[in-house]
Amino acid sequence: MIYLLEDDESIRKLVTYTLEREGYDARGFGTPSEFWQAMDGARPELVLLDIMLPEEDGLSVLRRLRKSPVWAGIPVVMMTAKNDEYDRVIGLDSGADDYVSKPFGMMELVARVRAVLRRTRPAGPEEYRVGCLYVCPQRHIVQVDGQDVALTVKEFRLLCLLLEHAGTVLTRAVIMDQIWGSDFAPENRTVDVHVRTLRAKLGKAGSCIETVRGLGYKLEARL
Repeated sequence: MIYLLEDDESIRKLVTYTLEREGYDARGFGTPSEFWQAMDGARPELVLLDIMLPEEDGLSVLRRLRKSPVWAGIPVVMMTAKNDEYDRVIGLDSGADDYVSKPFGMMELVARVRAVLRRTRPAGPEEYRVGCLYVCPQRHIVQVDGQDVALTVKEFRLLCLLLEHAGTVLTRAVIMDQIWGSDFAPENRTVDVHVRTLRAKLGKAGSCIETVRGLGYKLEARL
């Protein structure tokens, strides 16, 4: 999940749309108060932060993030109409991971986001092999018996999450928070539907995803 704090509605909608089109989950906020309220609910993977904001400026928001023991490690990319070198230095010295000056191209912004995520994501296994199932997260490859399997972005992230925590039961709430980044009502069947379609697409390898009644799901790595 990527959070965007930008008070210009047109820019906010365009950036959010572009990120979602590129396969990211994104939420936009027009005020810091809305942003902080969302931060108390779900932790984003990256924050895009404007400097000129109502209520409090972006540098103040950045400093609060960096002082928090919970949010300090979240990567932040600053966005601002100010293109003075001094503003860049202040932003970077305050803990920003990158800086984009307006006006900017959408593909440039996406490239910056990808670069920051590559630098800041914890290094995980380069590949997973579970029986006839092969997954390479970095190259976005899923194969069963050497045959490519086409998955949606959500299905691929769900599979990687289960592989990362192989042998551990993940509750539906944990899965929903990690993949969709939001709370959901108990009757919501989103997780169950995605697990069912993922199993179907994986064919015989789908049996590695086990249902733990009353709890959630786990991936059994020893097949």
